[in-house]
Amino acid sequence: MQFARSSGILLHPTSLPGRFGSGDLGTSAYQFIDWLSSAGQSLWQMLPLGPAGMANSPYMSFSAFAGNPLLIDLEELLSHGWLVPQDLESFIQSSKIRVKYHEVTVFRMNMLWKAAQTFFEQGNKADRQQFDSFCKEEKNWLDDYAMFQALNDHYGGKEWIVWDRDLVHRKPSALRHAAEERKAQVNYHKFMQWCFFRHWKKLKKHANDRNIKLVGDIPIFVANHSADVWSNQEAFTLDRDGKPFVVAGVPPDYFSEDGQRWGNPLYRWDVMKQQKYQWWIERFRKTFELFDILRIDHFRGFEAYWRIPAKEKTARVGKWVKGPGGDLFNAIIKKLGTLPIIAEDLGVVTPEVTALRESFGFPGMKVLQFAFSSNPQDNFLPHTYQKNFVVYTGTHDNDTTLGWYEKATEHERDFVRRYCKTNGTEVHWDLMKLALQSVADMAIIPFQDVLGLGSEGRMNFPGTVDGNWEWRFTWEQVEPWAASRLYELSALYGRTNSDRLNLAPVK
Repeated sequence: MQFARSSGILLHPTSLPGRFGSGDLGTSAYQFIDWLSSAGQSLWQMLPLGPAGMANSPYMSFSAFAGNPLLIDLEELLSHGWLVPQDLESFIQSSKIRVKYHEVTVFRMNMLWKAAQTFFEQGNKADRQQFDSFCKEEKNWLDDYAMFQALNDHYGGKEWIVWDRDLVHRKPSALRHAAEERKAQVNYHKFMQWCFFRHWKKLKKHANDRNIKLVGDIPIFVANHSADVWSNQEAFTLDRDGKPFVVAGVPPDYFSEDGQRWGNPLYRWDVMKQQKYQWWIERFRKTFELFDILRIDHFRGFEAYWRIPAKEKTARVGKWVKGPGGDLFNAIIKKLGTLPIIAEDLGVVTPEVTALRESFGFPGMKVLQFAFSSNPQDNFLPHTYQKNFVVYTGTHDNDTTLGWYEKATEHERDFVRRYCKTNGTEVHWDLMKLALQSVADMAIIPFQDVLGLGSEGRMNFPGTVDGNWEWRFTWEQVEPWAASRLYELSALYGRTNSDRLNLAPVK
């Protein structure tokens, strides 16, 4: 698929400002879309939107289909009468620049429980009909997800492999009994999903009406403690007790000397092929309802993936095993048509991985922070690009550009200064300009770089567990000139709509 020349911002919704401890799909999300429009941007890229699991990671979600309840706009629930203003006034925000997940989760989930109970007791007929229609339309994934989460609540978050054995093995009689016994909790989780998708649909329309496309992120692997694995055990590398005997990760690389042992169960691709890849087809179908474009995380794993024995504590010991390759994407395209996909092809990229990406026309990724460690032949340098790529100054796994530059070697800093013809005092804008002027069809800038933040704005440290995914900004940090400066650069390098081209004189 050929993408239009464009640019945008990488920002996860939890990083938005808001009065309840984390960003959500409420007022600030709309305000951010309007800011993007004023800055001449046409893309908003996010991390996965599923309910975050272990260590609050959006890449370790409880479901590949569900939305994160923490993103529900609580203030919208007031308009239905499911909450009252006094409910929300009880929250005291301890930080505007970090998500304190414990306090945020407790408060928001309590509010959503109260709203759900009010809805089921007092909801009007029209709302109930909409809820019932949603449950019927999403039944294929929603029933298993709501049951999984109800049981997850009952067992205090313990992994499903230690639940009652009949529930672990999904015996029909046990599931029927649990459905009756946990009916209120099951309905609560269905209610939250209905709210999430209502809010998302409205936000997406606001973005699309302003010619802004939403770019999603679909992780190749899913968490073992998830509704996906619990309800499709035959499709994953699990032993008879439900424990993975081999797990996913990557070998030692730029980010970690020990590699990254993610711990996700691997797919039984032979089983999925027998099932005509139906789970994957439905996963893509659902995710494309949310987003206009999808970035596939760890694309190289479809060609070959790093298989680590579950007993290993790091990712140093493992081996590459062939994945489904083009067979999977052919099956998806046959059902869904042309796919607007970005392939995250970072890390150990072989000619086979490149050939797979190019055979479907998926653009790959270029990260400018990787470009200056070697020599002018480095393929992350813009003069080496072809059009069918997406260039980033950095990603959610990188430091901010300022943070990276401060820690870079003298060789890297000197290379940057000479390549960009700069003194390095505004290196974040230098690299943003480099990305925007490149031949790559799309350029994506982490919002931290627009704000000029150092390492305090970093989102994730790969290979670590604590303290990630917490960064937030405040509107006070957004300089009033930032949008116009970004607009001018984007327009200068042909990334805005032509009818909006109105450049100020370049000084």
